[in-house]
Amino acid sequence: VQLQASGGGLVQAGGSLRLSCTASGRTFSSYAMGWFRQAPGKEREFVAAINRSGRSTDYTDFVKGRFTISRDNAKNTVYLQMNGLKPEDTALYYCAAVSGASFFVTFRDPHEYHYWGQGTQVTVSS
Repeated sequence: VQLQASGGGLVQAGGSLRLSCTASGRTFSSYAMGWFRQAPGKEREFVAAINRSGRSTDYTDFVKGRFTISRDNAKNTVYLQMNGLKPEDTALYYCAAVSGASFFVTFRDPHEYHYWGQGTQVTVSS
């Protein structure tokens, strides 16, 4: 599967952005999905994950209450709504997919993911 992320940009602190990640193919609902980010000089880190149906989600602590992950399987798209953005959220954001995932499971470990998008840059100014 090919993943295409979009929606990044430059925003002031406290602002919002919605990232989208659209997948090719007809089996999108068979993939568990996740968002990760990588800031300059830092390792890639987990942000949020969602199971195949969209009913189960998981977030890292520093985005809980500010970010929301969702998916629309009819549109082959996963979203990351980001509110209350902070300068420390500045990073390149990647979407990723797990093939053959069990129905209810979400994944935090980037090594579990089989496919990655190209990344979309989010820059938050103070």
